[in-house]
Amino acid sequence: MTQRSVILHIHGRVQNVGFRYYTQKKALSLNIKGFVKNLPDGSVYVEAQGEPSNIEDFIAFCRQGPDWARVDDLSIQDTPAEDFEGFHIR
Repeated sequence: MTQRSVILHIHGRVQNVGFRYYTQKKALSLNIKGFVKNLPDGSVYVEAQGEPSNIEDFIAFCRQGPDWARVDDLSIQDTPAEDFEGFHIR
């Protein structure tokens, strides 16, 4: 079973709009493991690992975010696999 691991860095109006909660909810629905956290600069940082097609669906969600968020920029970096358990908000 091939896994894809990515780091996402999301900029825009992505804090104080439920972004981390909805990101976690989407990740769990797609069986993606990893974490999401707010950064001091107002952006959101995500490490995610899962089936490549599920990662693509997850990235598509992160490009939009919840209804009241506004994503201005999303960078994607492939990364070596980690040993994550579940998907957590940090």
